[in-house]
Amino acid sequence: MHFRILPAVLGLLLAAGSAQAEAPIAKKHMIVTDSPFATDAGLQMLRAGGSAVDAAIAAQMVLTLVEPESTGIGGGAFVVLFDPKAKKVTTFDGREMAPASATPGMFLDASGKPLAHGDAIPGGLSVGVPGDVAMLWLAHEKYGKLPWAKLFQPAIALSEKGFPVTRKLSTLLREYPQLAKMPDIRAYFYKPDGSPYAEGEILKNPELAHTLRTIAKDGPKGFYEGPVAQAIVDKVQHAPIHPAGMTLDDLKDYVAKERPPVCGTYRAYRLCSMGPPSSGGVAVIQILDMLERFAPKDLQPGTLSQAHLFTQASRLAFADRAKYMADSDFIPVPVAGLTDRGYTLSRSKLIDPARDMGKAEAGTPPIKHASIDFAPQRSPQPQGTSHLSIVDDSGEAVAMTTTVESVLGSKMMAKGFVLNNQLTDFSFDPVIDGKPVANAPAPKKRPLSAMSPTIVFDANGKFKIATGSPGGPLIIDYTAQSILNLIDGRQTPAKAAAEPHVANLNTPTLIEKGTSAEALIPQLEAMGHQIAEPIVEQSGVNIIERVKGGYLGAADPRRDGNARGD
Repeated sequence: MHFRILPAVLGLLLAAGSAQAEAPIAKKHMIVTDSPFATDAGLQMLRAGGSAVDAAIAAQMVLTLVEPESTGIGGGAFVVLFDPKAKKVTTFDGREMAPASATPGMFLDASGKPLAHGDAIPGGLSVGVPGDVAMLWLAHEKYGKLPWAKLFQPAIALSEKGFPVTRKLSTLLREYPQLAKMPDIRAYFYKPDGSPYAEGEILKNPELAHTLRTIAKDGPKGFYEGPVAQAIVDKVQHAPIHPAGMTLDDLKDYVAKERPPVCGTYRAYRLCSMGPPSSGGVAVIQILDMLERFAPKDLQPGTLSQAHLFTQASRLAFADRAKYMADSDFIPVPVAGLTDRGYTLSRSKLIDPARDMGKAEAGTPPIKHASIDFAPQRSPQPQGTSHLSIVDDSGEAVAMTTTVESVLGSKMMAKGFVLNNQLTDFSFDPVIDGKPVANAPAPKKRPLSAMSPTIVFDANGKFKIATGSPGGPLIIDYTAQSILNLIDGRQTPAKAAAEPHVANLNTPTLIEKGTSAEALIPQLEAMGHQIAEPIVEQSGVNIIERVKGGYLGAADPRRDGNARGD
């Protein structure tokens, strides 16, 4: 059973979001998410004196219910957090983990050829051990203010009361009929007559409410041990497609990790993002570093020069990403070398302001350790992700990107939540042209991610911006572009979030369908760009910016979210 998102469906999704008004300046706190229900849940916690972490947990539990196609406790997440008291940035890694049964060739067929990506998604083989709950617990232990159980109350109440199905979800259910072929998806998201729930119809999830009560009472043990863990294992081992070998020990052994951020500079600003197993922070820093030698006038939003220069820097960053980036607990990732200013400047000099460079090759960053000569990976990475940006009363800021990977993850559910298909983020080819691939599967390894939650500081070291986005590998370009538009374009968060996308993954250039960016196509083609079908995966850039008098926040108009604050 092959799963992919049709361009026509993506076009519908791009049009699905209505323009979201920029929230008024908030003097105390601000939260931006992909759902008004999640935003309200987080705001409740902020008004109760909770921290940004508390608000993120409450919002994420609600997103598990109302945005199941993108995120939930059956997946994973990364958090970048700024602690204003310690003047410290830290990150929390809740990336999914391969079970002990994983092998380098787990996505090869009997003849040794990689499975079609769409064929590998549904079923048990693609499911990684979820990291969301463990990571949020770890963050709460260090930065939470409110009781853990209180953070679950909004999601539990809404699960029992029901929520109106969003346009995005209803469009996917209607236009993506393969979904109904998976028993779990059919049972929950489709009516007895086989028709999908439509926009605005009420969908309840009492099973999820019960699961959330268990986690609220027992903490991570309520998820990684006992009936919930058993249900996950049973679902994976007895999947209708690609049953796999995840065990109770795999869940019990999962460990969320606090890691140092990856930081860099752009003009007078400092930015900190997520390091391995995410490639996002490194790539965002590389792109901006490579663009810094160009004048702000050449990087204005919507211009031909920005579109061209940005895509060239992105080509170079993605070339490095494909060769060097992986789980740093398994592979010696040259983070310092890839973000070295001398190296990124040398890469920037490969950019011709007048001509597309074509497919870029990986560079040779300065490396202090012995390095294996890795081959660039080829596997695609689709999107099914959400992003939250939050600032609390103390100035603590959280940028959190969270995911189940593809739309509705593995197309399987356990105890009311969707199970991820995160293991398809590994390279399906463990060896290419006789060379190992850094991001090949291995037991207990975390697959490479593009998630790029990022916090930006001004020249005085004060918090300035929290940003990030869904979008599969395009997350990197969406996030970098939002920072570029805020700093060089001097756009408001609302304008930066809504700006049409032009991107490049070291492939043909991608232009967002139905936007003013399409007018650039003839000029880009004249510069040598090959243009893909004009469609870009749906972004969800959710931004908070500190301005005079407080905070401005805005949600990406392509989704259903909003910004609220006091």
